[in-house]
Amino acid sequence: MTSILDHEPKTIRLSVSGMRCAGCVEAVETALRRVPNVFSADVNFADHSALVRGDVEPEVLRKAVQDAGYDAAVMEGLEDPAEQESLEAARYHALLNKAAVAGAIGTSLMLVEHFGWFPMLGEPTARGVWLIVSMVTLWVLYFSGGHFFRGAIKSLKHRQANMDTLIALGTGAAWFYSTMAIFFSDSLPMLARHAYFEAAAIILAFINFGSALEMRARGKTSSAIRQLIGLQPRTARVLRDGQEIDIPIAEVGLDETLRVRPGEKIPVDGVVIDGHSSVDESMLTGEPMPVEKAAGDEVVAGTLNQSGTLLFKATRIGRDTVLAQIIASVRKAQASKPEIARLVDRVASVFVPAVVAVSLLTFLVWWVAGPAPALGYAFVTAMTVLVIACPCALGLATPMSIMVAVGKAAQKGILIRNGDALQTAGKLTCIVLDKTGTVTEGKPRLVKIESGSDWTEDRVLQWAASLETGSEHPLAAAILAAAAEQNSALLPVTGFAAIAGHGVSGLIENRAVLLGNLTLMAEQGIDCGRFAERLTELAGEGQTPVLLAVDRSVVGLLSVADPIKADSRQAVARLKSLGVRVLMLTGDNEVTAKAIAAEAGIEEVRAQVLPQDKAAVVKALQDAGEIVGMVGDGVNDAPALAQSNVGLAIGTGTDIAIESGDVVIMGGSLMKVAETMELSRATVRNIKQNLFGAFIYNVLAIPIAAGFLYPVFGILLNPMIAGAAMAMSSVTVVSNANRLRYF
Repeated sequence: MTSILDHEPKTIRLSVSGMRCAGCVEAVETALRRVPNVFSADVNFADHSALVRGDVEPEVLRKAVQDAGYDAAVMEGLEDPAEQESLEAARYHALLNKAAVAGAIGTSLMLVEHFGWFPMLGEPTARGVWLIVSMVTLWVLYFSGGHFFRGAIKSLKHRQANMDTLIALGTGAAWFYSTMAIFFSDSLPMLARHAYFEAAAIILAFINFGSALEMRARGKTSSAIRQLIGLQPRTARVLRDGQEIDIPIAEVGLDETLRVRPGEKIPVDGVVIDGHSSVDESMLTGEPMPVEKAAGDEVVAGTLNQSGTLLFKATRIGRDTVLAQIIASVRKAQASKPEIARLVDRVASVFVPAVVAVSLLTFLVWWVAGPAPALGYAFVTAMTVLVIACPCALGLATPMSIMVAVGKAAQKGILIRNGDALQTAGKLTCIVLDKTGTVTEGKPRLVKIESGSDWTEDRVLQWAASLETGSEHPLAAAILAAAAEQNSALLPVTGFAAIAGHGVSGLIENRAVLLGNLTLMAEQGIDCGRFAERLTELAGEGQTPVLLAVDRSVVGLLSVADPIKADSRQAVARLKSLGVRVLMLTGDNEVTAKAIAAEAGIEEVRAQVLPQDKAAVVKALQDAGEIVGMVGDGVNDAPALAQSNVGLAIGTGTDIAIESGDVVIMGGSLMKVAETMELSRATVRNIKQNLFGAFIYNVLAIPIAAGFLYPVFGILLNPMIAGAAMAMSSVTVVSNANRLRYF
C-alpha cells in the first residue's frame, strides 16, 4: 500500500509552548519558514502544535522556535492519550489554583475597602498598612500572573507583543500606580488617591479561571484524535519459536504471525492466514455492520475482532499502518489553514500593538481633556483597554472549528485532507459522479453469454477470459471470475494490447482476437450482424455487453452487470435536496449509462467519456460557472479529481492513500458526499459565528473600555469586569466550536 505521505517532503510535528494568542502564531510560523529547506510550516493555535514539511533536522526547527522566544519539542509516534490527559489535568488544576489564590486575596481586599476598614491613602497611619497590601499583591502577581509577565518579557526581547503583553501591562500598571500612590498621595488630587490592588488580583483570577475553562473545552476538541490514538492496543500476541507471547506493539516485526482472540483489538495491519471471524471496522469506514474475515482477507490495526480467533501475518507496522496514516492525515488537515484563517492570522499579528497604541491614546485623551481627577480617569481607562482586548478569541475562532470538524469527519469515515477543502465543500454547486465503483458496487459479474452458430458459450467464455488475463478493467475481473467458477482452462495470449475506453486485443492460437464495445468493432470495420440489436437491448437493461471477434468475425457476446450501491439513489436525492446539480460520467455506452443513471435517480449523463477526457468535462463545467466536486476511485479519475474544486476519492476500506483526492471517503458510501457538504456548511457557519463574535466583542468592548459611553451616559467600565469579559470571550468561542462535535 502506498503511504499517504509518499511523494511529500519529510513531515515533522512539534509541540510549541509559550503561545498565548494568535499573534504568537505568526511569529512562530515566520521563524520556522525562515529556516533553509523548509517548504511549509503551519502552526495550530488550538492545540499548540506545528506541522513542518521540509528537508531539515528537528533540532534546527526547535532552535528556530526558541530563538523566536518560544519553546518546542518534537512529537514522535502515537502519544499515550492517558499521559496527555494527565498532563492537561495538571495544567488545568494549576490554573484553577492560581485563579483561586488571586480571587480569594482580591475579593478580601475589595470587601475590606468597601467597608472602609483600611485607612485612606494620605492618612498618617495609611502607609504601613498599604505597603503590606502592596507586597501581598506583588506576591499574587508573581504566583498567579508570573507566567504572563515572563511571556511578556520574552516577547519584548524579540520585539513582539502578545496577550501576555496586555495582561502584564494592565495588572502591572495597576500595581505600580497603586504603590506610587502610597508614597506620593500628597501629590495627587483627593479623588485620584485610590489603590487598584484588588483590581489587579481579581483580573488575574478571572483570566486564569477563563484559561482553565478554555483549556478544558480545547481538550474536548481533540477527543476525536485521542479516540483514534486510543484504538491502537499497547501489546500484541505473537508466535515465536512455537510459543505465543505478549510483547509491546513497538516490537512487532514485519511478516510476524500474530493471534487475535475474540473481543481484542487487532494490533497491526495484516493478512489472515487462518481462522474466521467478524470484525468491527466502524472506526475505519464509519459503517456499523461488522465485516466477515477469513484466510486471505486484510485486517487493520485498531479494528475490533468480535467472534472468532484469527491468525494473521503482519504486513504494515508502526507509522505504515492504516490507523497511523489516518491519524497523520487528520493532524495534517487540522493544522492546515483555509484562506479565512490566514487572513485572521495576519490581522491578529498586528492586533496587540494596535491595542497598546489605543491604550496610550486613551490615557492621553483622558489626561488632557478628562474631568478631575484626570490622572485617575486616564489610568483606569487605559488599564481597562489593555485588559478587555482579546486576541485569543480571534486566534481560536477558525482553528478550533477546523479541529472539531476534521476529527468528527474522521469518526464518520471521511478523511478531509486540508482546510481549504473543508471550506469549499459546502459551496459546491455540481457533483460529478464516476459510475463504476462510485454509483455502482464496482464488482461487476457476468450475467449472460451468447454465442454464434459455430461457437459454444463455454468456448466464448474461455477465449474472452484468456484475452482479459492481461487487463485490469472491472469487466475483465467479472469475466475471469466466471471462467474460474466453471474451471475453464485459459489459453496463452500474445501481442496483448488494451484500447482505452474500447476494449482489448491479442493473438490466441495465432488468430486475431478482439473483445470490446460496438465502437471498437465499427473502427475495425467488423460487421456485428444480429448482435448489434442485442447490444442495444442489453444496454437498455443497465448491462454492459461486449463482443468477441475472432479473425474479424463476431463469434459471441458477453454481458456484465454492475448493480448500483444500496444507498446510491438515496444519496443522489440527498445531494439534490442540498441544491446541487448531479451529473454522472462514464466510459460505458449511452444506453447502459442512462439505464444505470435512471435507477440511481440521476438525470444528467455523459457517456463514452474516456478517462483522459473526464478532466476536460470538469473544466468545462467550471468554465460555465459551476463549483465542481468530482467523486471517483482516485485511479482512472485522478486527473478529474485534481481538476475539480474538491476531489472526493472513494477509498476501499484499507486503500486510503489516494493522492488526488482532497477528501477520502473510506467506506465507499455516496451518502458521505452529502455528509461532507453538510459538515462543511456547518463548519463555515461555526467559523463565521466565532469570527463575528470575536470581532464584535473587540470592536464594541475596546471603545466602551476607553470611555466612549462616559460623555453621554456617565458610564465607565470597571477593570475587573473587563478582565472577566476578556476571559469569557475565549471560552465562548471554544464552546461554540465544540457544538460541531454533536453534528
